[in-house]
Amino acid sequence: MPRYALKIEYHGAPFAGWQRQREQPSVQGAIESALARLEPREHTIAAAGRTDAGVHATGQVAHCDMTRDWGAYRLSEALNYHLKPAPVAIVACAEVGEDFHARFSAEERQYHFRLLMRRAPATHAKGLVWQIKHALDVDAMREAAGRLLGKHDFTTFRSTICQAQSPVKTLDRLDVRQVETAQGPEIHFDVRARSFLHNQVRSFVGTLERVGSGAMTPDDVEAALAARDRAACGPVCPPHGLYLAHVTYPQDPFAP
Repeated sequence: MPRYALKIEYHGAPFAGWQRQREQPSVQGAIESALARLEPREHTIAAAGRTDAGVHATGQVAHCDMTRDWGAYRLSEALNYHLKPAPVAIVACAEVGEDFHARFSAEERQYHFRLLMRRAPATHAKGLVWQIKHALDVDAMREAAGRLLGKHDFTTFRSTICQAQSPVKTLDRLDVRQVETAQGPEIHFDVRARSFLHNQVRSFVGTLERVGSGAMTPDDVEAALAARDRAACGPVCPPHGLYLAHVTYPQDPFAP
Protein backbone atom coordinates (compact mmCIF):
# COMPACT_ATOMS: atom_id res chain seq x y z
CA MET A 1 0.00 0.00 0.00
CA PRO A 2 1.97 3.05 -1.20
CA ARG A 3 1.99 6.17 0.98
CA TYR A 4 2.12 9.66 -0.51
CA ALA A 5 3.01 13.00 1.05
CA LEU A 6 0.92 15.93 -0.16
CA LYS A 7 1.93 19.58 0.01
CA ILE A 8 -1.29 21.55 0.14
CA GLU A 9 -2.29 25.15 -0.45
CA TYR A 10 -5.73 26.44 0.49
CA HIS A 11 -7.81 29.53 1.11
CA GLY A 12 -9.41 29.04 4.50
CA ALA A 13 -12.48 31.28 4.10
CA PRO A 14 -15.02 28.65 2.98
CA PHE A 15 -13.97 26.07 5.54
CA ALA A 16 -14.70 25.37 9.20
CA GLY A 17 -11.01 24.50 9.50
CA TRP A 18 -8.74 21.67 8.45
CA GLN A 19 -10.34 18.89 10.50
CA ARG A 20 -13.23 16.89 9.10
CA GLN A 21 -16.52 17.94 10.71
CA ARG A 22 -20.02 16.65 10.40
CA GLU A 23 -22.21 18.84 8.17
CA GLN A 24 -19.55 21.55 7.84
CA PRO A 25 -17.03 21.99 5.01
CA SER A 26 -13.43 21.23 5.89
CA VAL A 27 -10.16 20.99 3.98
CA GLN A 28 -9.61 17.44 5.18
CA GLY A 29 -13.10 16.49 4.05
CA ALA A 30 -12.57 18.01 0.60
CA ILE A 31 -9.34 16.06 0.03
CA GLU A 32 -10.77 12.80 1.39
CA SER A 33 -13.78 13.18 -0.91
CA ALA A 34 -11.43 13.68 -3.87
CA LEU A 35 -9.48 10.57 -2.85
CA ALA A 36 -12.73 8.59 -2.73
CA ARG A 37 -13.35 9.54 -6.34
CA LEU A 38 -10.06 7.84 -7.23
CA GLU A 39 -10.42 4.79 -4.97
CA PRO A 40 -14.04 4.38 -3.82
CA ARG A 41 -13.70 3.67 -0.09
CA GLU A 42 -13.36 5.56 3.17
CA HIS A 43 -10.15 7.60 3.35
CA THR A 44 -8.52 9.14 6.42
CA ILE A 45 -5.57 11.46 5.94
CA ALA A 46 -3.28 12.95 8.58
CA ALA A 47 -1.90 16.50 8.47
CA ALA A 48 0.99 18.36 10.04
CA GLY A 49 -1.33 20.89 11.67
CA ARG A 50 -5.05 21.37 12.26
CA THR A 51 -5.69 24.94 11.15
CA ASP A 52 -8.75 26.76 12.48
CA ALA A 53 -11.68 28.15 10.52
CA GLY A 54 -10.56 30.91 8.15
CA VAL A 55 -6.84 30.14 8.42
CA HIS A 56 -4.99 29.65 5.13
CA ALA A 57 -2.07 27.46 4.11
CA THR A 58 0.70 27.68 1.55
CA GLY A 59 2.64 24.71 2.89
CA GLN A 60 0.37 22.32 4.77
CA VAL A 61 1.54 18.70 4.56
CA ALA A 62 -0.62 15.58 4.78
CA HIS A 63 -0.16 11.95 3.90
CA CYS A 64 -2.50 9.39 2.39
CA ASP A 65 -2.36 5.64 1.81
CA MET A 66 -3.51 4.26 -1.54
CA THR A 67 -4.12 0.70 -2.66
CA ARG A 68 -2.80 1.35 -6.17
CA ASP A 69 0.55 2.68 -7.34
CA TRP A 70 -0.59 5.98 -8.78
CA GLY A 71 2.74 7.74 -9.16
CA ALA A 72 3.17 11.15 -7.55
CA TYR A 73 2.47 13.28 -10.62
CA ARG A 74 -0.62 11.34 -11.67
CA LEU A 75 -2.05 11.38 -8.14
CA SER A 76 -1.60 15.14 -7.71
CA GLU A 77 -3.17 15.86 -11.11
CA ALA A 78 -6.13 13.60 -10.38
CA LEU A 79 -6.70 15.13 -6.95
CA ASN A 80 -6.55 18.68 -8.29
CA TYR A 81 -9.13 17.76 -10.93
CA HIS A 82 -11.56 16.37 -8.36
CA LEU A 83 -10.93 19.17 -5.82
CA LYS A 84 -12.37 21.80 -8.18
CA PRO A 85 -13.96 24.26 -7.49
CA ALA A 86 -12.83 24.23 -3.84
CA PRO A 87 -9.92 26.64 -3.18
CA VAL A 88 -7.57 23.75 -2.40
CA ALA A 89 -4.56 22.68 -4.46
CA ILE A 90 -2.01 19.88 -4.24
CA VAL A 91 1.16 21.80 -5.14
CA ALA A 92 3.56 18.88 -4.65
CA CYS A 93 3.29 15.14 -4.16
CA ALA A 94 5.88 12.48 -3.37
CA GLU A 95 5.84 8.78 -2.55
CA VAL A 96 7.26 8.23 0.94
CA GLY A 97 8.08 5.31 3.20
CA GLU A 98 5.49 3.77 5.48
CA ASP A 99 7.31 5.28 8.48
CA PHE A 100 6.61 8.85 7.26
CA HIS A 101 3.86 10.60 9.21
CA ALA A 102 2.84 14.15 8.31
CA ARG A 103 2.24 15.08 11.96
CA PHE A 104 4.58 12.97 14.05
CA SER A 105 7.60 13.13 11.71
CA ALA A 106 7.55 16.95 11.62
CA GLU A 107 10.44 18.76 13.31
CA GLU A 108 9.20 22.34 12.96
CA ARG A 109 6.15 24.24 11.83
CA GLN A 110 6.31 27.75 10.43
CA TYR A 111 3.39 30.17 10.43
CA HIS A 112 3.21 33.46 8.56
CA PHE A 113 0.89 36.32 9.46
CA ARG A 114 0.06 39.41 7.36
CA LEU A 115 -1.17 42.65 8.92
CA LEU A 116 -2.08 45.50 6.53
CA MET A 117 -1.84 49.11 7.73
CA ARG A 118 -4.06 51.48 5.72
CA ARG A 119 -7.32 53.38 6.14
CA ALA A 120 -8.89 52.50 2.78
CA PRO A 121 -10.70 49.17 2.78
CA ALA A 122 -8.69 46.25 1.47
CA THR A 123 -9.86 45.01 -1.92
CA HIS A 124 -7.39 42.60 -3.54
CA ALA A 125 -6.09 41.53 -0.12
CA LYS A 126 -9.51 41.27 1.52
CA GLY A 127 -9.76 38.05 3.48
CA LEU A 128 -6.01 37.50 3.23
CA VAL A 129 -4.78 40.07 5.76
CA TRP A 130 -5.79 41.56 9.09
CA GLN A 131 -6.33 45.24 8.42
CA ILE A 132 -5.45 47.96 10.93
CA LYS A 133 -6.29 51.56 9.98
CA HIS A 134 -3.34 53.22 11.72
CA ALA A 135 0.44 52.88 11.77
CA LEU A 136 2.06 50.66 14.39
CA ASP A 137 5.39 50.95 16.21
CA VAL A 138 7.23 48.02 14.63
CA ASP A 139 10.36 48.49 16.76
CA ALA A 140 8.34 48.16 19.97
CA MET A 141 6.56 45.10 18.59
CA ARG A 142 9.90 43.53 17.68
CA GLU A 143 11.26 44.16 21.17
CA ALA A 144 8.17 42.63 22.76
CA ALA A 145 8.39 39.60 20.45
CA GLY A 146 11.90 38.96 21.72
CA ARG A 147 10.55 38.55 25.26
CA LEU A 148 8.55 35.51 24.12
CA LEU A 149 11.39 33.50 22.59
CA GLY A 150 12.60 30.29 24.18
CA LYS A 151 11.00 27.67 26.39
CA HIS A 152 8.11 28.94 28.52
CA ASP A 153 4.79 28.09 30.04
CA PHE A 154 2.54 29.78 27.46
CA THR A 155 -0.73 29.48 29.40
CA THR A 156 -1.38 33.20 28.84
CA PHE A 157 -1.32 32.69 25.07
CA ARG A 158 -3.29 29.44 25.05
CA SER A 159 -6.98 29.05 24.20
CA THR A 160 -9.17 27.92 27.06
CA ILE A 161 -10.29 24.98 24.87
CA CYS A 162 -6.74 23.92 24.01
CA GLN A 163 -6.35 20.16 24.37
CA ALA A 164 -2.54 20.03 24.57
CA GLN A 165 -1.31 18.09 27.59
CA SER A 166 1.18 20.80 28.60
CA PRO A 167 1.32 24.59 28.04
CA VAL A 168 5.12 24.45 27.94
CA LYS A 169 6.50 25.04 24.44
CA THR A 170 9.74 26.29 22.90
CA LEU A 171 9.33 29.25 20.55
CA ASP A 172 12.24 29.25 18.09
CA ARG A 173 11.47 32.43 16.14
CA LEU A 174 9.05 35.32 16.23
CA ASP A 175 10.31 37.78 13.62
CA VAL A 176 8.46 41.05 13.01
CA ARG A 177 9.20 43.18 9.95
CA GLN A 178 7.51 45.87 7.89
CA VAL A 179 7.14 45.21 4.17
CA GLU A 180 6.02 47.63 1.47
CA THR A 181 3.44 46.06 -0.84
CA ALA A 182 1.28 47.27 -3.72
CA GLN A 183 -1.67 47.40 -1.31
CA GLY A 184 0.23 49.39 1.31
CA PRO A 185 2.58 48.76 4.24
CA GLU A 186 2.22 45.37 5.87
CA ILE A 187 3.74 43.89 8.99
CA HIS A 188 4.78 40.29 8.51
CA PHE A 189 5.23 37.86 11.40
CA ASP A 190 7.36 34.73 10.95
CA VAL A 191 6.65 32.31 13.81
CA ARG A 192 8.46 28.97 14.18
CA ALA A 193 8.34 26.14 16.72
CA ARG A 194 8.16 22.38 16.81
CA SER A 195 4.52 22.62 17.83
CA PHE A 196 1.99 25.21 18.96
CA LEU A 197 -0.88 25.56 21.38
CA HIS A 198 -4.40 26.32 20.16
CA ASN A 199 -4.65 30.01 19.14
CA GLN A 200 -1.06 30.64 20.28
CA VAL A 201 0.08 32.47 17.12
CA ARG A 202 -3.08 34.58 16.91
CA SER A 203 -2.71 35.44 20.61
CA PHE A 204 0.88 36.54 19.98
CA VAL A 205 -0.10 38.77 17.06
CA GLY A 206 -3.10 40.29 18.84
CA THR A 207 -0.94 41.13 21.85
CA LEU A 208 1.88 42.55 19.73
CA GLU A 209 -0.61 44.75 17.89
CA ARG A 210 -1.53 46.26 21.25
CA VAL A 211 2.16 47.02 21.79
CA GLY A 212 2.40 48.62 18.34
CA SER A 213 -0.66 50.76 19.12
CA GLY A 214 0.81 51.93 22.44
CA ALA A 215 -1.74 50.18 24.66
CA MET A 216 0.91 47.77 26.01
CA THR A 217 4.68 47.86 26.41
CA PRO A 218 7.29 45.12 25.93
CA ASP A 219 7.50 44.92 29.72
CA ASP A 220 3.74 44.33 29.84
CA VAL A 221 4.14 41.41 27.45
CA GLU A 222 6.88 39.90 29.59
CA ALA A 223 4.67 40.30 32.67
CA ALA A 224 1.72 38.74 30.84
CA LEU A 225 3.84 35.72 29.93
CA ALA A 226 4.98 35.32 33.54
CA ALA A 227 1.41 35.64 34.82
CA ARG A 228 0.35 32.36 33.18
CA ASP A 229 -3.14 33.80 33.06
CA ARG A 230 -5.29 33.96 29.93
CA ALA A 231 -6.80 37.23 31.16
CA ALA A 232 -3.39 38.90 30.79
CA CYS A 233 -3.29 38.21 27.05
CA GLY A 234 -4.19 40.82 24.47
CA PRO A 235 -7.08 40.15 22.07
CA VAL A 236 -6.88 37.14 19.77
CA CYS A 237 -6.55 38.52 16.25
CA PRO A 238 -8.77 37.36 13.35
CA PRO A 239 -7.80 34.17 11.51
CA HIS A 240 -7.72 35.47 7.96
CA GLY A 241 -4.18 36.90 8.11
CA LEU A 242 -2.67 33.59 9.24
CA TYR A 243 -1.00 31.01 7.00
CA LEU A 244 0.58 27.64 7.72
CA ALA A 245 3.61 28.32 5.56
CA HIS A 246 6.06 25.45 5.94
CA VAL A 247 6.66 22.16 7.72
CA THR A 248 10.21 20.84 8.23
CA TYR A 249 11.07 17.14 8.25
CA PRO A 250 14.37 15.31 8.83
CA GLN A 251 14.38 14.70 5.08
CA ASP A 252 12.34 16.93 2.78
CA PRO A 253 9.88 14.58 1.08
CA PHE A 254 9.45 17.01 -1.82
CA ALA A 255 13.16 17.62 -2.51
CA PRO A 256 14.12 17.05 -6.18
